[in-house]
Amino acid sequence: MTTSTASARRDEELEAVQVLRVHGYDVPDVQALARDQRAFAIRVRDRDLALAPGAHLRSRCVGLGAGSFTNVHTLTLDLEAVRVQVHSRTDAFHLPDLVSGSSLAAVSGSFAFISDDPAYQPAEPCLDFCCRDGTVISAPTATKPALFVRDGQPAIEPLPARGTLTLGGQPYRWAGSKEPGPPPGPAAPLLVYGAANCQIRYRDHPRTGFLRHVDRPSNVTPLSAPAVDYVVNGDPERGLLVSQIRPGGGSDLFSGRFILRAHRPVADVALGTPVKITEIAGHEAGALASGISLGPSVADAADGLTGAYDASLGKSPFHNTRHARTLIVVRGGQRCCRYSTAPPARTPSAAPPPARPPNSARPTALTPATSTTSTAVPPRRSPTGVPGGPAWSAACTTCDGRPPLRSRSAGRD
Repeated sequence: MTTSTASARRDEELEAVQVLRVHGYDVPDVQALARDQRAFAIRVRDRDLALAPGAHLRSRCVGLGAGSFTNVHTLTLDLEAVRVQVHSRTDAFHLPDLVSGSSLAAVSGSFAFISDDPAYQPAEPCLDFCCRDGTVISAPTATKPALFVRDGQPAIEPLPARGTLTLGGQPYRWAGSKEPGPPPGPAAPLLVYGAANCQIRYRDHPRTGFLRHVDRPSNVTPLSAPAVDYVVNGDPERGLLVSQIRPGGGSDLFSGRFILRAHRPVADVALGTPVKITEIAGHEAGALASGISLGPSVADAADGLTGAYDASLGKSPFHNTRHARTLIVVRGGQRCCRYSTAPPARTPSAAPPPARPPNSARPTALTPATSTTSTAVPPRRSPTGVPGGPAWSAACTTCDGRPPLRSRSAGRD
């Protein structure tokens, strides 16, 4: 029997509204935010904060003219004093939970699957490339930049969707299914499909305005009589395995971490056959500690080269135009992350909210699947990081053992 959850849901909404009001946001109810986000258009106070040696936070309000503005938060990390890693999981988690012990900061934001249908979710929510705990758990369907940690250092590079893998111990080439490639044939590589091949749709809803969903019957690999789909599942502990074999295609795109499409049956492959990504575009998979696909570079976005960011992402969560709000730069010995709150155009010139006591209630953000975390390590030289820091969770014990500074706010790309 299905019981009503309306009263419990209403209690949660009232609590959320109360927390927002504590932070100075005049929100009448949660549903109002889907229609108008101007309640968040409050100018931040200028702030420069040293979170720890090698980690600096800077917050500024930037005027855009005609009464518009955006709040910009920049975090700058000295990579000789701070470690960076990518954290991801298949289930949801609260961002502030990552900030403990020596962890300095965490920010959500990646291309992960988001819909309003909890009954139909992909086995792997991270779209395209994902390396988790030293194992490449999801291969890319299209060429995109990626943030990855290799030999203890973060890097951002274009990651072409091609490489090698072993299937039952035998080596094969693979390529992303969205990449231009050779026609089917004996020498063609295995094609990678996954949740990134889905198409987000929208339908009206009387309570929230709209719902994001995926049409299950059409969310399958293309049909092809001679082809065979090998659905791959598993995790870093058990490794990747073939969990389904489907001749002729038509595999549910959400049924595995990714799907390998062969143009004809692969010899000696059965259920339970081990799969291992060994190389991605020249990068040895064994040298990668963690990583995720990112959005386009600023230059590519300016030139309109955003074809890889397609219907699998849908539109903005607010159903209008998607605006980039997070910039990540790795250069020299520093990593810089800049987050803009991007309030609606022509926002009122509201004053900043009054200062809050240190232990006042603070909202949390639920990440879709991934985040990046920064962890303090003993510096090998005197840190020289410049001020900076976005709206990230931050809590750390500094390298010299002083009590942690705490700043709990979370941004979403």
